Amino acid sequence: MTKTAPYDSAEFLNSPKAVQFYMEEAMESGDPQLITHALGVVARAKSMSDIARKSGLSRESLYRSLSPTGKPEFGTIMSVLKALDLGLSVKPRVAGKASMRRSPSRKKKVAV
Repeated sequence: MTKTAPYDSAEFLNSPKAVQFYMEEAMESGDPQLITHALGVVARAKSMSDIARKSGLSRESLYRSLSPTGKPEFGTIMSVLKALDLGLSVKPRVAGKASMRRSPSRKKKVAV
């Protein structure tokens, strides 16, 4: 039987361009858990110990917060992004992509 090693995206994030593309794809998903997980993968790729030191957070706390089931505070996200020399930017959504917000025409009707 052939054994395979588990796939780890962190092994392939070896350039700033790869990190940028990886995070952009996660952000485009609009899925908070995926974004958090992707940020954790990038932090592991860059050395979680270094990110902990630069962000002022404990390594254990970062692993827990940036896991697929973690729910980090926004301040934690910003600290990690800063430690990774990354930032957030805002741009208009592309037409045709699903929005995270409900449109006004899809509100539930309540019987009176």
